[in-house]
Amino acid sequence: MPNIPASAPVWLFDLDNTLHDASHAIFPAISANMNVYIARVLTNVDGAPTQAQIDAARIGYWQRYGATLLGMVRHHQVDAAHFLQETHALGSAAALGRLMQFERGLGRLLRRLPGRKILLTNAPRLYSRAVLRQLGLQRHFERHIAIEDMQVHRQLRPKPSKLMLRRLLRKHGLAAGRCILVEDTLANLRPARQLGMRTAWVTQYLRVRDASGSASLARMLKRPAYVNVKVKSVRQLPARLHLLR
Repeated sequence: MPNIPASAPVWLFDLDNTLHDASHAIFPAISANMNVYIARVLTNVDGAPTQAQIDAARIGYWQRYGATLLGMVRHHQVDAAHFLQETHALGSAAALGRLMQFERGLGRLLRRLPGRKILLTNAPRLYSRAVLRQLGLQRHFERHIAIEDMQVHRQLRPKPSKLMLRRLLRKHGLAAGRCILVEDTLANLRPARQLGMRTAWVTQYLRVRDASGSASLARMLKRPAYVNVKVKSVRQLPARLHLLR
């Protein structure tokens, strides 16, 4: 990495539905894998579950804890590493590439943004590395923080955990006022803003329903007070940089 002034911003980029359209095909594939996994777990407890029970677990835990994984660990004592491995198994690089949809020129975008760039994703490391390779962006991030790294007191604390964000700042010697979190998920942006970070909300890949939904979100979403900048695409960030300083 080149020498970067200490006063330069630190960009914390989410991955799924921020840098690529995960809702297009990847989230449905992951959700299908989760359904199989959850069905297997619930079958061991109460007999064969209905699809409604499986969906209620997958979506309900995601809404309640910020990640289906946390609910499965807390309520069903599943092994976190095994869950992540099974649910994010999407085949070969070629198979993953067929699922992906994203804008071109993201590398040029990241080069135009001053400061350091860190990937901060609730996705597991192997999956997020594979997606970064498909995007051709791996060399643009000086650090890659995946869900396995988001532990506080030996317990997983992914976004939107304010405790995890505070620990991340302390561990990496980052001042909150220099950090800009770029995210599609409002629930993750709120605690970041409360800690003093600036926030950018990316909306173009959002869907009305849960992460596996397919309906487009209305354009009339209002920018909450804790969001500094609302953009359709990360490609609009350079033009909005003055609002993030």
